[in-house]
Amino acid sequence: MLKKLLKENMGTSNLGWLESRFHFSFAEYRNPNNINFGVLRVINDDIIHPDSGFGTHPHANMEIISYVIDGEITHKDSMGNEETLKRGEVQYLSAGDGIYHSEYNLNKTKDLRLLQIWIIPPKSSLPRLYGSKRYLEEERKNKLLNIVSSQEGDAEIKIHQDVNFYVSELEKDKTLEYKIHKNRQVYFVQIEGTSTINNVELNHGDAMEITKENEITINAISNSHFLFIEMKEA
Repeated sequence: MLKKLLKENMGTSNLGWLESRFHFSFAEYRNPNNINFGVLRVINDDIIHPDSGFGTHPHANMEIISYVIDGEITHKDSMGNEETLKRGEVQYLSAGDGIYHSEYNLNKTKDLRLLQIWIIPPKSSLPRLYGSKRYLEEERKNKLLNIVSSQEGDAEIKIHQDVNFYVSELEKDKTLEYKIHKNRQVYFVQIEGTSTINNVELNHGDAMEITKENEITINAISNSHFLFIEMKEA
């Protein structure tokens, strides 16, 4: 079953320094019928304008992955970590019983666009994790790159929950296929460009819930950049 989600129907926010599109209920966007998809609780497509960002704030019992689309994100946290990441690079933390962090776009002229993704951990107060990976463009060019997995998975970034994140930048007219195992489901985000997923078209910013399917075929109508999350059925 394919459920197409138009970007025009998602929640939005504009705080001046921050423009967001909310895939699920978040902040002032509240929809009781759109809280989560399985263990996926949050996807915020954020544009942080120059020389601004999120000041130091706490998190607990949530696994958070940031995927940089354009610009640079600078992270600091209470575990002593500090770094700046660029397009295609990934930062993750599992907040455990508590962590404070900040995220800024310190560039004076260029916007930062990123996906902030929150995953519900399998249980509370798990060990805190933090890290990043500077994936290269050629690792995701015309192929699926597994950027995040569970501790038992194959990705270089491993979190506590049983999920897999994949990304790709797929050139126009090229095709990729992905097999979905029994009792698993997928949330698909079209970051840039236009693709068809099993012949259903997604444009920039759209998303799709994929359940009860054995396989997806992704065909790039234009140069296409996408991310999807594979997980247990709810």
